[in-house]
Amino acid sequence: FICAFNFLTLSLFLLNHIQPLSIASFIYRSLSSSMARGLKIWFLVSIMLLVVDLGPLARGEPQVPCYFIFGDSLFDNGNNNGLLTSARANFPPYGIDFPGGPTGRFSNGRNMADVIAELLGFETYIPPFATASGQEILTGVNYGSGGAGIRDETGLQLGDRISMNKQLLNHQVTISRIAQLLGSKDLAEEYLSKCMYSVGMGNNDYINNYLQPEYYPTSTLYTADQYAAALIEQYSQQINTLYNYGARKVALFGLGLIGCTPAELATYGTNGSACVNTILYDVQLFNDRLVSLVDDLNNNLTDAKFIYINSTGIGSGDSSSIGITVVNVSCCDVSSNWGKGQCIPLSVPCSNRSTYAFWDAFHPTEHVNVITAGRSYSAQSPTDAYPFDIDTLAQLSLQRLRSSYK
Repeated sequence: FICAFNFLTLSLFLLNHIQPLSIASFIYRSLSSSMARGLKIWFLVSIMLLVVDLGPLARGEPQVPCYFIFGDSLFDNGNNNGLLTSARANFPPYGIDFPGGPTGRFSNGRNMADVIAELLGFETYIPPFATASGQEILTGVNYGSGGAGIRDETGLQLGDRISMNKQLLNHQVTISRIAQLLGSKDLAEEYLSKCMYSVGMGNNDYINNYLQPEYYPTSTLYTADQYAAALIEQYSQQINTLYNYGARKVALFGLGLIGCTPAELATYGTNGSACVNTILYDVQLFNDRLVSLVDDLNNNLTDAKFIYINSTGIGSGDSSSIGITVVNVSCCDVSSNWGKGQCIPLSVPCSNRSTYAFWDAFHPTEHVNVITAGRSYSAQSPTDAYPFDIDTLAQLSLQRLRSSYK
């Protein structure tokens, strides 16, 4: 009875944020495969009954009119497909659990941006900039690019990628298009001030820069602390630019557990530890400075609100409690040559994907993406988000002051 009551409470909460046609599939896929089949069946029946009884409540508008996404391969949903780069994921087995098959998402299914869009109440996923056109840009655009970083040179050895600076330039193009659709720059500015923005950058500035001394000099030019400081200084300028382009609700994702990825484990070893502790230390230096940046932004830009998502904290702890039992190897067989660390094209992945933390040598499975995005949206611990979560950010009513975007 207690279990049934908890699921009923969760169902009522999610009905406020997820469109009726996606409710059952969203929750069903999010459940751990270790749960009893009978419980899943009971839950699906309960959800469908709730949809019937509470249909008008479930068919509300999204919490925000649009959602703009900046980031790397954790958010990329197809922007790299047409680029000359090894950082691409538009081939099987990528997308094996995604309704559209391989789309350019670096996962077996949905990525974090997809899940957050669902939780915000959008009926469709946010389109990639590479293909977004017409009226659909009014719901937002995804600029994420595999291999991209805060620094322009990051990921150069992979081939083409769309750095944070270039993503901001692409956003300028979108703003101009929205102004044309709405009829004026002022209307576009007001519209954009109500949107949600998420930014997840910096992982590649370590994976595909600082930790690659054969390609980049940064590890000899900077100590770990100096490098984190230099990254945050440049990142601060980029986030301020985004603010000047009209962003007023911004979620900044901290770096994840880079030192625990199968790629870094294979490269560095652990001396008996679960992860590469030196890399975890370097990452924490960046994350600590990112929290301070959030404080500075909120103190200085009082007509906007910025939050920090603690990706490292969300990913820590006992993974077996959420059904994940394989944490140090990838679900798919990975390449050691072109696209090193990514799935070998057309290879057959593991069948029990919801028990794996990593899909390939760098990227999480859909199961992990659902959990991370879910806790980013609705914090389950006081440390998941600071000063509050995405759900709270979406509901804020902020005073709009004129921005200075060109």
